[in-house]
Amino acid sequence: MHCIIRYWVFEIINYSFINSIVLNKTVILHKTNLRKKIMGEQKQKEASKSVFIFGKKNYKFMFIGLACIALGFILMSGGGSDDPNVFNPEIFSWRRIRLAPMLVLVGFGIQVYAILLNPDKKS
Repeated sequence: MHCIIRYWVFEIINYSFINSIVLNKTVILHKTNLRKKIMGEQKQKEASKSVFIFGKKNYKFMFIGLACIALGFILMSGGGSDDPNVFNPEIFSWRRIRLAPMLVLVGFGIQVYAILLNPDKKS
């Protein structure tokens, strides 16, 4: 009987010792994982900060190109007649046939340049 009790006490002590080791390892692992998780969240916050694809210089050229395109379409408009039986030769003016389409094409060229421009280049 004494041997059985001693065996049980040994098992209880051994079990509690193993549990404390396992619990300590779990706590250590939990702290390590928590630390890694916090560091990962900080890196994720740094990485998720609003990073624009284009720089300030790119956007300036994009707005200039957009303004050229809009001005070209504005110059192209008009020249029609209120009466459908009357022909208005103003529709074939130099402004509507040559200037406005060239302005639109130049605007699209500026847009392509703005997209391909490297904003990090210093010179």
